[in-house]
Amino acid sequence: MLGKLMNRRILLSILGGSLSPIYTGAASGSRLAEAPVDVLGEWHAPPAAVARVVTRVRDACVSGFRLLSDQQPHSLRVESRPSGQPAIWLHEAPSDTAWVFVDIGERAWSQLAYQLGHELGHVVCNSWNVQAAPSPPCQWIEEASAEAFSLRGLGLLAEAWRRDPPFGGDSGYARSIFEYRDHTLEGYNELASSQGLKNVRAWFKKHRHEIEADNGLSEYAKAAATVILREIERAPILLEDLGAMNRWTERTSIPLNNFLEKWSASCRAIHSTGRLPNLIRENFLGT
Repeated sequence: MLGKLMNRRILLSILGGSLSPIYTGAASGSRLAEAPVDVLGEWHAPPAAVARVVTRVRDACVSGFRLLSDQQPHSLRVESRPSGQPAIWLHEAPSDTAWVFVDIGERAWSQLAYQLGHELGHVVCNSWNVQAAPSPPCQWIEEASAEAFSLRGLGLLAEAWRRDPPFGGDSGYARSIFEYRDHTLEGYNELASSQGLKNVRAWFKKHRHEIEADNGLSEYAKAAATVILREIERAPILLEDLGAMNRWTERTSIPLNNFLEKWSASCRAIHSTGRLPNLIRENFLGT
């Protein structure tokens, strides 16, 4: 997820109301978990069906922990674009809307869930408005956290789909979601192994320059996601701390120790656990 045209976020302004949603959900509320969902673009599927899946993905991803940030969007807009990478559009108006771009195949619900889950991870990390341009050296923490957030969400979505599919007689599709998650995680585990991530602190010390130099979902951030995923699956309450990320002016542009200190202070301010920044410090720095 990068600023301007640099990988995963696009920093642009919407100056007019030329685009209108092709479907608007009925929910309302100021928190991400309750926000109305709009879908735009060409989906090759009924808009109401797309909105149903988008809502299911959102519900799965934000389940099991409290959303404590004071910077949550009031609405969620998901637009299908047939080219380009998944992204959050860092726009000026509507200023209370998180706007996500995805690029998926026809009725490729697993792909939609994975892409949307990652971008929702950034939304939870307070990276959805026009001030949220990403920066090194600590962007890798947000990227790895958003990826772990998505992979956890895929598993929960698959379980919910199997129990109560959004479409009649479609419980068998849960297997496809599980397989998509397993295939993605298998690739990340292989990547982590090839980088020597078995010893996390030695891995970070060896590759720190490359890890901190990158501004998006790098191969190192993907490997680091396996460490964060393990922690949040053990204790989903840790996800509360993502809502405390980036609630300071410098966001990810400051040195790691400063970033972790500000994140911990922000956790105290919103009354989240504060355990996740401490675990990242212990896992990667050993301090």
